[in-house]
Amino acid sequence: MKQIIYSIILLSSGLLNAQGLEAGIKAGLTYSNLNDISIAEQRNGFTAGVFAGVKFNDRIGLQADMLYSQQGAELDYGSFDLDYVAIPVVLKLYVTDRFHVDFGPQLGILLQEQAITLVNQIGTAIETNAIDWSATIGLGFDIPFGLRLDGRYAFGLTEVNSPFIGNAGSEEGAGKTSLYTISLGYSFL
Repeated sequence: MKQIIYSIILLSSGLLNAQGLEAGIKAGLTYSNLNDISIAEQRNGFTAGVFAGVKFNDRIGLQADMLYSQQGAELDYGSFDLDYVAIPVVLKLYVTDRFHVDFGPQLGILLQEQAITLVNQIGTAIETNAIDWSATIGLGFDIPFGLRLDGRYAFGLTEVNSPFIGNAGSEEGAGKTSLYTISLGYSFL
């Protein structure tokens, strides 16, 4: 954990000396689910945090975010609420001066969980993993006055839970993240 924080600080300090620096805040909505779990339905939540990036030239940039992100899924009988510090690092390819496509990895560090299923009206904890690796793809539009609009999809590369027994005694597998995010940001620089 300390290595991740030190790497972000080092990356941020190096970006401060670069031209085309971007830094700011962003907030938005999350729509998440877990693939491979038949009793899971979409969970709606929010995300908020900071971002820093650099634009190397007119067509290529790099951006790192540090976001609080509500994820997980809704279960008919129980809850699967996972709150993360999400750290996506995306390469931004500008199609026009303002419109860009982004992609890259995302690290999710579990902050808080409430993962319980009811089996015969008895709550049973679902074992979750502390780290969630995902791949992120998205589109963005830089609006004048430092505003920006982003839409991203993150799909899980690692499983976020161990298999568990659902309410009807059905065995559920381990799920992977499926996360849609829509956010509005403001760049100070």
